[in-house]
Amino acid sequence: MHALTLIEKDPLLKPFEQQLVNRIEWYQNTKDYIEKHFGSLDRFASAHEFFGFQYDEKKQGWWFRDWLPNASYVSLIGDFNGWDRAANPLRRGNYGAWEIFLSDEEYKDKLVPGSKVKMHVHGENGQLDRIPAYIRQVVQKEDHGYDGVFAGIIQYQWKNKFSAKDIKTPLIYEAHVGMATEEERVGSYREFAENILPRIKKLGYNCVQLMAIQEHPYYGSFGYQVSNYFAPSSRFGSPDDLRYLIDTAHGMGIAVILDVVHSHAVKNRDEGLAELDGTEQYFDGWQPDWDSRTFDYKKIEVKRFLASNLKYWMEEFKFDGFRFDGVTSMLYQHFGHVEFTDYSKYFTDTNNDAIIYLQLANELIHNLNPDVISICEDMSGMPGAVRPVEEGGLGFDYRLAMGLPDFWFTLLETKKDEDWHMGDLYWHLINRRKDEKNIAYAESHDQALVGDKTLVFWLMDSAMYTEMSIFNESLVVDRGIALHKMIRFITAVLGGEGYMNFMGNEFGHPEWIDFPRAENDWSYKYARRQWSLADKDHLKYQFLEKFDQEMISLIKEFNVLNTTEDYKLYEDNERKILAFRKADLIFVFNFGQESFTDFSFNTLEKADYNIILSSDDKDLGGFDRIDKEMVYSSKNHDLTLYLPSRTALVLKKKA
Repeated sequence: MHALTLIEKDPLLKPFEQQLVNRIEWYQNTKDYIEKHFGSLDRFASAHEFFGFQYDEKKQGWWFRDWLPNASYVSLIGDFNGWDRAANPLRRGNYGAWEIFLSDEEYKDKLVPGSKVKMHVHGENGQLDRIPAYIRQVVQKEDHGYDGVFAGIIQYQWKNKFSAKDIKTPLIYEAHVGMATEEERVGSYREFAENILPRIKKLGYNCVQLMAIQEHPYYGSFGYQVSNYFAPSSRFGSPDDLRYLIDTAHGMGIAVILDVVHSHAVKNRDEGLAELDGTEQYFDGWQPDWDSRTFDYKKIEVKRFLASNLKYWMEEFKFDGFRFDGVTSMLYQHFGHVEFTDYSKYFTDTNNDAIIYLQLANELIHNLNPDVISICEDMSGMPGAVRPVEEGGLGFDYRLAMGLPDFWFTLLETKKDEDWHMGDLYWHLINRRKDEKNIAYAESHDQALVGDKTLVFWLMDSAMYTEMSIFNESLVVDRGIALHKMIRFITAVLGGEGYMNFMGNEFGHPEWIDFPRAENDWSYKYARRQWSLADKDHLKYQFLEKFDQEMISLIKEFNVLNTTEDYKLYEDNERKILAFRKADLIFVFNFGQESFTDFSFNTLEKADYNIILSSDDKDLGGFDRIDKEMVYSSKNHDLTLYLPSRTALVLKKKA
């Protein structure tokens, strides 16, 4: 019985064996049903090749279809027919699919790429003009409403071939295209490709994770209130502009991950899926935290819609992976509103239909591309989330280590430096299910939003505005720069099997994020990134960015995160020192305020060492207190070195 694999690795799961067995059986039953009625999981996830606009080479014209099982009348309207609601009625087909054929002979010069289109739908909620569910492009009108857009045949010619198979350690740069410009406006896909991707490449990250790509009516939702699942956000440019961004990234050897939102949808009826055929149709309730609609995962057509959405983004835009948003909300009927204090909480009030969907989704995308990167955003810690489906898992490759930012921000908010406990710090960083890979991070976009504080603000606060010049001396800034580097470094090295950074945080971006809204007079002042701060020679931001580059380079060169074994060599809570071995390197962190001229610890072997990285280097914002030319010998297994205050060192055995 495959589910026992999880139990063999974690005997505490034994009382929940039946639930794990059920997971496998329910999934297999659903998959059997899909294969019986659709032929294969791949064909099941091809709804986007049937619905929406599809060109018929044989008949020379366009089919338009949508799934509206409870509608009584549907017509296609747009500028191609003068928005005449009676001109082009659809015919009801099988299983609630409506369709119409528009021949080239009659419509070739009327229905052209860029034409505005909608459906006119008669349902229980009245007679309404709606945007099709499978529309591939939308555009915002002057009245802030949206129209669907007829995209025509895709003309984009891809230039770069790419595979993520060589990315063994995802080093992820989380980014938002719209706020990636320094000007107070919305940035574009092409600007991101030309201006930001080179920065990401220079820093050494091998993945970029794009937020807010699926169309969303409210810019300030950060892309988490999706209306049109198959349409890239038009506020950043055209679908081909997004293709250009991804193509450019691939040319740089960077994988592109889509932050996909299948956990809920925007409640807006005019722009989204709500009451599309006059009934609930796609949804079965409300997400109370986000005031949004929850998908009805029980329905096979809803599973098909979402699975097809994944295949669409992979095939049409060549995305290399997905970060699944809001998985905790999907996994539980209570949306995660409990304290996960014991294992029973993981198997109580579960949304089993959503679990089946996630299993299907992960099997599908890995079948389409074995090298796809699948990341689970789950704060509950559901056992097996990052294990194969056949073991009773959900099939993800990684989970976000969501507890790590919480740990750091609690530590900075509640404890003085001298009260930090090194053993507690070490335990929090390594405390994870060893057979389930994690993406570590010290902060993401969540911590950068208005109302919260980034790491750099917790450390320096108002000194960010007045004391970041290299000509100013500031104890606050000295401490902040030192700890900012050390926190990120130890999180990256110990916290997971991958690492993530939100754009701008690598150089300690000084402003929070606040999107244009009525409360700030629709200002873009805080919905941007001030890249020039890191580029100016007279500002200290450059040191944080340079350290980030050095840190990423070391992680890649020595394959640090693919080495699962780490061994604590030294812990001193009085002096705030922590030393450990990983990937044949020795890492030494002095979080304290005191420097030690003859710090000694046991390395467990006799060898000679060189220091290959010191956070105290002057070009990294330090004070150059370390001589990196020295050779350090561990006689009788003990190694002695000079350990400055608030410094991280990495030692490597001499060849």
